[in-house]
Amino acid sequence: MKISVWPKAILGGFILWLLQVTALAQGQQTYCNPINIDYTYSVVHASRGVSFRSGADPAVVPFRGEYYMFVTRSQGYWHSKDLRSWQFIRPQSWYFESSNAPGAWPMGDSVLIALGNPASAQSVIFTDNPKVGTWRGAPSVLPLTLHDPALFVDDDGKVYLYHESSNTHPLQGVELNPKHYFLPVGENKKLITLHPEQHGWERFGETHQDSAAGFLEGAWMTKYNNKYYLQYAAPGTEWSVYGDGVYTSDSPLGPFTYQEYSPFSYKPGGFIRGAGHGSTVQDPYGNWWHYATMVIGVSFNFERRIGQFPAGFDRDGQLYANTAYGDYPHYLPSPENKNRESLFTGWMLLSYKKPVRASSVQEKYGPENTVDESIKSFWVAQTSKPGEWLEVDLEQVSEVRAVQLNYHDYKSNIFGKPDTLYHQYLLEYSLDGKNWQTLVDKRENRQDVPNDYVELPQPQKARYIRFTNHHVPTPNLAISGLRVFGKGAGKKPATPARFSVKREADRRQAKLAWQPVKGAQGYHVYYGIAPDKLYNSVLLYQDTAYDLNALNVAPTYYFQVEAFSENGISKRTKIVKVE
Repeated sequence: MKISVWPKAILGGFILWLLQVTALAQGQQTYCNPINIDYTYSVVHASRGVSFRSGADPAVVPFRGEYYMFVTRSQGYWHSKDLRSWQFIRPQSWYFESSNAPGAWPMGDSVLIALGNPASAQSVIFTDNPKVGTWRGAPSVLPLTLHDPALFVDDDGKVYLYHESSNTHPLQGVELNPKHYFLPVGENKKLITLHPEQHGWERFGETHQDSAAGFLEGAWMTKYNNKYYLQYAAPGTEWSVYGDGVYTSDSPLGPFTYQEYSPFSYKPGGFIRGAGHGSTVQDPYGNWWHYATMVIGVSFNFERRIGQFPAGFDRDGQLYANTAYGDYPHYLPSPENKNRESLFTGWMLLSYKKPVRASSVQEKYGPENTVDESIKSFWVAQTSKPGEWLEVDLEQVSEVRAVQLNYHDYKSNIFGKPDTLYHQYLLEYSLDGKNWQTLVDKRENRQDVPNDYVELPQPQKARYIRFTNHHVPTPNLAISGLRVFGKGAGKKPATPARFSVKREADRRQAKLAWQPVKGAQGYHVYYGIAPDKLYNSVLLYQDTAYDLNALNVAPTYYFQVEAFSENGISKRTKIVKVE
């Protein structure tokens, strides 16, 4: 009998393919922000021909042991069994002009209630079958002008409504009577307002230094250990510094006390920025997560995406959302990850500022924009035809664990949510730039994956990564990020030296500085109002100084910084205390 021996390349390719099939069957164990869902194209500016995807203001709620995510102007909503993957639902009845900053909450296992009419005059709607989407409206219009409504049902069955999106009006709250058409019970109370003279992060603008008034919006209520956590967003969804703060109370309608650790959700740095107007929800395994709005703001200032961040309450009841390395791979909710100290995988960015070349370039949009760690810049090919390619040289053989491919809507012509949207591509890897093997094959894919993230079934040694287009739904092939994650072959960077923090006369501001570290890609600043509560963070590429304008006037602050590179993360500096 003749025994055939497969060449190593063919055998290796077959094994990788088999592992990929197995991994896809089992599901990925990690994710990377922005989360990869089939975001809807906005219809608001169709009359002007302005086309862009957007997803914002996520309201994630549990219902009958599963989850639903309601997102601004999406012509439907998403369903998940476990917060690991999402499927879009086209409801039979819904807001045909798309919902705006929708709020939702379950009333036990009987019905799911929601608000989200783009008109300010609204009725509570409800359904006992959200998977089909047979929504009905209460036979009443609330006698309130509503913007950014949030619903909350307490343990005693009482229903509460929180609402406002304004740079002049306070956030308000009122009880609703579910036995009388969800009409208000008692007074519509003024609950909280912004105090930018005391809370630096509430100031308007890209760096909290604009003289215009900030916006107070995006309410969300969480009850934890009999304490009511009223969360709110500021100063504006279009800014990188968009975040969520919190007040607490012993009653759902207050009085509320400002928590000086605010903002608890804040992400002003990295590939994609912002972490405001969100929702806090517990997964099936007991862990907390905070879903929030992240900004692109290129095609239109409200061009946005959704971020998912590990969250929780510490032993003192302090609410936090961990946005450190918040657009790097993290572990998904699972029983295995329930007790992890950190859900960050430790997979570093291998592609930052690396040499990159492309099959073609349109106008000024060169391929270097795909590795500069800004979702606001992008490469545009001459055509959107199959065969256009993009290739990055990692400059050393590295261990590749995952790849994120972010498409951009450059001069798009799509509106709404047609059924014809899908992406097809091939990712290959090479050790020498000449001999190529398949890394990820999506040439037969029929799913819409605008921010596709693929976790490899096993680590793959590679120096070169090549993307080849096979289909995009848009008239242009544009990519804002070809992000390769894994572990480099070198040493971790050293700890930054001469770390200093100077609080300014305006106590809302502080100047941070440190010495550059050889081989570092960037630095991560941590800070908080106690030395063991450095929950806030800022990721910076290359910069060795930072003006932090997001402090509250009253508390003392504590700071640390670390350096990072493709090879890992340094030890942190000693904590610096600033009165």
